[in-house]
Amino acid sequence: MNTNPIIRVEDVSFSYQVNQDQHIPVLQNVSLEVHQGEYLAIIGHNGSGKSTLSKHLNGILTPKTGDVIVNGINTRDKARIHEVRSSVGMVFQHPDNQLVATIVEDDVAFGLENIGVAPEQMKERIDTALEAVGMSAFRHRPPHHLSGGQKQRVAIAGILAMHPQCLVLDEATSMLDTYGRREILAVVRELHKAGMTIVTVTHHMSEVAQADRVLVMEAGKIVLEGSPREVFAQKERLHELHLDVPDASRISALVHEQFPAFSSTLIENDEVVSEVNRLCSRRVEVSGT
Repeated sequence: MNTNPIIRVEDVSFSYQVNQDQHIPVLQNVSLEVHQGEYLAIIGHNGSGKSTLSKHLNGILTPKTGDVIVNGINTRDKARIHEVRSSVGMVFQHPDNQLVATIVEDDVAFGLENIGVAPEQMKERIDTALEAVGMSAFRHRPPHHLSGGQKQRVAIAGILAMHPQCLVLDEATSMLDTYGRREILAVVRELHKAGMTIVTVTHHMSEVAQADRVLVMEAGKIVLEGSPREVFAQKERLHELHLDVPDASRISALVHEQFPAFSSTLIENDEVVSEVNRLCSRRVEVSGT
């Protein structure tokens, strides 16, 4: 993974204005870097500031104090905001709110038209983007005939067609059923394998397990940071923050209490299955001798 940051958040604070005299603070002196090629997950209970932080990463919101720098461009520079959003694309919670055209391929073309991509280049970009998310066969379908997961894949295709370096998903799977969530996670995994930087804001801990790094937010601040395994090992602290751990993590800890040979640090379902198979194989070997 390239260690050069493509996004730098420097001592950012932000508050929402309720009325002329009242502001609600949401972010407090937050600093972080997003590195090229990494998969970063941001978690926290409702109201922790995670979604507000994500909206700062491509200039949808600008800090009250502090700065967000994307590839050397300050998001306060409105004259260059198209460059920022070409580098960092966002997918939001509600699929229907992101689709604007009556045909899938026209929806993918919408962003390209806005940034002035030449018509002869658009077809290739649309073809490539739809292929990347597995939606080529649906290019002539009306978006309202698609499932929630398919709509999100079209939304992702619209971002990919603009050739961003980083994809930010703000609770992008929260409105989807289990199948739709799996569809999106499979697409995101493939994009990351291909080298795209991923930032995901989520409350699904099973999604967090596939990240390279996790930030935990509370009251507008980053209070924990580390790999998924390091963060999920702090079960009591997460409980204090009203956060859960993946089912695999909880199961492995419970089994470990009864069978110490069973690893207590597993965070994905496949790891639990592999650990069971490992111990069963070892038991067969011992019995065979």
